[in-house]
Amino acid sequence: MNWISAFTMQGVSFLTTMFVMAVGMIVLLLMILFVIDIMQNKDTIRRNYPVVGRFRNLFTSLGEFFRQYFFAMDREEMPFNRAERDWVYKSSKGEDNTIAFGSTKNLTPTGTVIFVNCPFPTLEEDAAAPPSLIIGASRDQPYESRSIINVSGMSYGALSRPAVRALSNGAARAGCWMNTGEGGLAPAHLEGGCDIVYQIGTAKYGVRNEDGSLNDKKLAEVAAHPEVKMFELKMSQGAKPGKGGILPAVKVTREISKIRGIPAHTASISPNRHPEIDNVGELLDYMARIRNVTGKPTGFKAVVGAYGWLETMMKEIGERGIEWAPDFITVDSGDGGTGAAPMPLMDNVGLPLKESLPMVVDILARHGLRDHVKIISSGKLITPAEVAWAYCVGADSVVSARGFMFALGCIQALKCNKNTCPTGITTHDRRLQRGLDPADKAVRVHNYVESMKKGVGIIAHSCGVHHPRALKRFHCRIVQDTGKSVPLDELYPPTGSENAIKVAS
Repeated sequence: MNWISAFTMQGVSFLTTMFVMAVGMIVLLLMILFVIDIMQNKDTIRRNYPVVGRFRNLFTSLGEFFRQYFFAMDREEMPFNRAERDWVYKSSKGEDNTIAFGSTKNLTPTGTVIFVNCPFPTLEEDAAAPPSLIIGASRDQPYESRSIINVSGMSYGALSRPAVRALSNGAARAGCWMNTGEGGLAPAHLEGGCDIVYQIGTAKYGVRNEDGSLNDKKLAEVAAHPEVKMFELKMSQGAKPGKGGILPAVKVTREISKIRGIPAHTASISPNRHPEIDNVGELLDYMARIRNVTGKPTGFKAVVGAYGWLETMMKEIGERGIEWAPDFITVDSGDGGTGAAPMPLMDNVGLPLKESLPMVVDILARHGLRDHVKIISSGKLITPAEVAWAYCVGADSVVSARGFMFALGCIQALKCNKNTCPTGITTHDRRLQRGLDPADKAVRVHNYVESMKKGVGIIAHSCGVHHPRALKRFHCRIVQDTGKSVPLDELYPPTGSENAIKVAS
């Protein structure tokens, strides 16, 4: 028994010694941090409250996490709340996306959209698939699109290779188009065989000369791909109107530099506008140049702020002839998203879509161009209600970027501009990309499109029409600051070809 007691005593002594050493090391570390904090002069809090002041930064960084998962209500978060994200997550996974007991959405805030249900809704057996949308009907190679929701511009570079592969394959399965974003055409875009809209940004990535000007030969090579159906000239985007694309140096890999035609490992910052385009006449000329080289429908993307230039453009088209008109205009919202943008632009510049979309639709209608120029709506449209609203206003098609990011598994970590995206979507870190399985996520992209079609269809049928493209402004109302809703067609009376006869229902 003596040897057991001796062994036990030795064990206790060893543990005591280790504990004392651990405490000593912690005290030593705290003393070192104390000295460092009181000696430095860059952080006032740490200098005045050494060691303890370090917890402020820790709690600040953790606060974002705790708010999202523990403290924020279902409808409180920005830019997308938990209810919206959960709908996309469940839809993309093919899970039940219905809700119970009652809605958590408050219908009284100003601007809330309320759809006007019909007493005799469309029977399911009478429902019809939306008619095809023909863009550039008078061009050499018009584009026919069937999907009511498509993938908006997200550059390869801003997104990872697995993410782009998943989107390409998923879009092909769903029968929707995919916009390349301004980063050029990558093999991953073509992998799935989906329809491609090639976006030409201000830096002309993928179709540029060394000086940043447009290279017609490279443009023709891109157009030679049968998957490439249209070309979109990006004038501006909602998250950063008046500022070009920003791709941090850490994301400019050798592959990205080759695709874009820029130096590797150097931050890629696009000009804040196309240097060659200084007025609406030059914009029309530039689109004509692209169309002549490619033979394919060409339009432009812009977030609307000032709008007099649109009126001027329509007048000039009237003088030149209808063949000079853009084949489509993509209207982006001032609250759009991006991988990286200055906060002043993201927060305070550019009209939100709820104001700009009806404005653009009506300007085209007043000048008799509404049937010729198609309207593509972009900006925070990730659920059926938002997409249905866009069709009520007059959009011909809808695109979404962040909706598809959620379908890929985005958790709104707000790290898109870092290279530390935990879901592998906006990072080139191979370790983080490993978690994103392109085959699995392609299925989710397809499911999301199908759920969106079904959801928007449900709203359309409730309003008494056979398909989403038949929705009109009188099918929804907008809540005013008085608490009372007003029909959308009274706020924005339709004009020209947008004018529709109300049928009593």
